Amino acid sequence: MSYQVLARKYRPSIFAELEGQEHVLRALINALELNRLHHAYLFAGTRGVGKTTIARILAKCLNCEVGITATPCGECATCQEIRQGRCVDLIEIDAASRTGVDDMRELLDNVQYMPTCSRFKIYLIDEVHMLSKSSFNAMLKTLEEPPEHVKFLFATTDPKKLPVTVLSRCLQFNLKNLSPERIVSYLEQLLPREEIKFETSALWQIGRAADGSMRDALSLTDQAISYSDNFLTGDAVQSMLGNIDQREVYELIDALIAEDGARLLAKIDEIAQFAPDYSGLLDDLLAVLHRIAVAHAVPEGIDNSQGDRELVLAVANSISREDGQLFYQIGLIGKRDLPLAPDPRSGFEMILLRMLAFTTTDGQSSAGSSGNTGGKVSGESPVASLLARIGDSEEEGRSADTPRAEPVSGPVTEDNDQGTSSQSSSFQSSSLQSSSLQVSSSPSNPESAVTRTPESVKTVEKPTSTDTGTVGETGLSENWVDILGKLNLSGVTQTLAANCTLSRCENGHYYLLLNEHHATLWNKTHETRISQALAILYGHEIGVSIEVGIIEAETPAELDRRQQQEIQAKAVKAIEEDRNIQELIQNFNGTIDRDSISPVPQTGDSQ
Repeated sequence: MSYQVLARKYRPSIFAELEGQEHVLRALINALELNRLHHAYLFAGTRGVGKTTIARILAKCLNCEVGITATPCGECATCQEIRQGRCVDLIEIDAASRTGVDDMRELLDNVQYMPTCSRFKIYLIDEVHMLSKSSFNAMLKTLEEPPEHVKFLFATTDPKKLPVTVLSRCLQFNLKNLSPERIVSYLEQLLPREEIKFETSALWQIGRAADGSMRDALSLTDQAISYSDNFLTGDAVQSMLGNIDQREVYELIDALIAEDGARLLAKIDEIAQFAPDYSGLLDDLLAVLHRIAVAHAVPEGIDNSQGDRELVLAVANSISREDGQLFYQIGLIGKRDLPLAPDPRSGFEMILLRMLAFTTTDGQSSAGSSGNTGGKVSGESPVASLLARIGDSEEEGRSADTPRAEPVSGPVTEDNDQGTSSQSSSFQSSSLQSSSLQVSSSPSNPESAVTRTPESVKTVEKPTSTDTGTVGETGLSENWVDILGKLNLSGVTQTLAANCTLSRCENGHYYLLLNEHHATLWNKTHETRISQALAILYGHEIGVSIEVGIIEAETPAELDRRQQQEIQAKAVKAIEEDRNIQELIQNFNGTIDRDSISPVPQTGDSQ
């Protein structure tokens, strides 16, 4: 006997053999058992999900010689004829090739005649949305009041193209796409019966490539069996489909997390050897970033439908929420602009370089960072180690450890008298601005300007490597204010650090206490970033641990707020005591709006 393809060989013959579509099967089985049969059924869904298969099984259920049943015997003459496609009372029509009104009229002329040898005369019209408007109009009357011996079964991939007058006369069933997990489970049961060996990673690639269609999955499996000589391996299926290994996507993300531009470009160059579809590669990257965002919000909500749950959770623990959201938004906008790039690769590279440039992590700031493209100060990347562990032995060298940055050998830029340098942190900037402010008053009276240098803010010289051994003896909270002002932090990490105090320092390890009101800001990533910033400041690695609790000492954030309030109070007092302001109030019966008073940084101008 000639070979029969898997999609035909394993085509379901009864409802119990159908994979998925439980919501459709439940309604049909109950209707058959209760004998509540409609005269027209519409099955809608994408290709290969079972529309025509369900229609043929339903035809068996209606015409089986045993009687109307949800479990046709499959042995009677009618069941056999329907299975073999030669039942005269099951009229199958391809609407794509018979769209004209004349074809429809010819068909409807025979509706009035009784079935030849079955219980019902069944019209199965595939791709019914392809019929012309005239054909639909000719069918409406018959579809509304057909003879009792006639049933209509419609199948379509685009129900929106059907007239509402037709839709309202049918029972509609929308078939769902099958998940990759379900397709893989089905293939794992089917292949042993065919005596085919396989790797699970190969089935996952087929499951994703099938895009929800079981027929496509079986066709791809047939192709993969031939391609790989009866042994489905992940590499063979990947080569057959022309896919980029998902691990390559995770290595790109790992390079972004490490802020390692050299490794990022090297990985893109490696991927380019496979001549990938860069738009599809960007889609894969966005899909992974979406799963990472879900893992941040609801870790238990990550399933293994793509076989990468462990990797997703590992990456989610290595990247902050804001970076994940930023990367996704940049990628989404970049996908829109990708066709405008001079060539796809350069466009893809620019998207990833933009992610690298705008990351909220605490690498070098955008100003003055041209001299450094290296990675963070860190140990082995957990993502890279996981990729190395789950990869094949031939690919172990591909998941290299995140490179360790060299200590900063040059001096840290000192604060000048006029403000902050381009590399100072937002907290440092705020403190320096508050130390030299003037109050905007009457332009004609510069004597009303108020300046103040807060006594609580100390000017500390750049710490040497020996400072780490002395921090923590006395004045820990004051020391942390000084240290924080020199750390290159930003974003949420800066906010978190400003709401901490230094509780103790032991053996070169800093123990920070985080205000319990800001506990939601904490994750392991911030400890790593603070540790890296301290390593850059002191020239060697320093460990950081953050604990949550009640803080009695004043945090840097509270100190900053108190200083701002004191400056604001002095500004208000200066305005209220200004002689010109007092004269204006007396002469015009005016009042002072205190909320409109704000101190401004001193510019050296006597305006």
